[in-house]
Amino acid sequence: MTPILSGNIAEMSELEKMLGGLEYDASVPELFNLRQKTRETLKRYNDNPSPENLGSVLGYNGDNLRIIPPFQCEYGFNLKFGKNVFVNFNFSALSGAEISIGDNCLIGPNVGVYTAMHPIDPSRRNSGVNLSRRVKIGANCWIGAGAIILPGVEIGEGCTIGAGSVVTKNIPPFCVAAGNPCRVLRFLK
Repeated sequence: MTPILSGNIAEMSELEKMLGGLEYDASVPELFNLRQKTRETLKRYNDNPSPENLGSVLGYNGDNLRIIPPFQCEYGFNLKFGKNVFVNFNFSALSGAEISIGDNCLIGPNVGVYTAMHPIDPSRRNSGVNLSRRVKIGANCWIGAGAIILPGVEIGEGCTIGAGSVVTKNIPPFCVAAGNPCRVLRFLK
């Protein structure tokens, strides 16, 4: 969901546009510097996975949050983890828009969560236009190894997403879903 914005778009920074769900230019120094800072704090965390180093990446200390290195993301401040979350190795997050992961979630190895999008039209894409859409994973979910979650997707509470799935559309709560594209196989309630 895109937040309601006030003010003139022409007066907004590229960061404000990115966070507001608008088209933005990721090459501006402000966003480049934020990504550079994230890479520096990620290197410290991946070399020494302490809670303090993870807090430096995210900008907060998670409540029983465990992320096994290596871990990669664009903007740590746009990742919101609930309580008691376990993330296995090789987690990759393109986080131009917020990625929220609810309480008690398990994320398998080699999972990618991507908010970044680009225009389909090559001339617009080549002009450097970027766009990001929020991803939300509800509480008590299990995301299987190698799953890919695409921009704008919401996965409901209590879901299991099968290994290797490509989640292109919203998944309702309390179901098992798998495949490419991911589809509901059965409901749990």
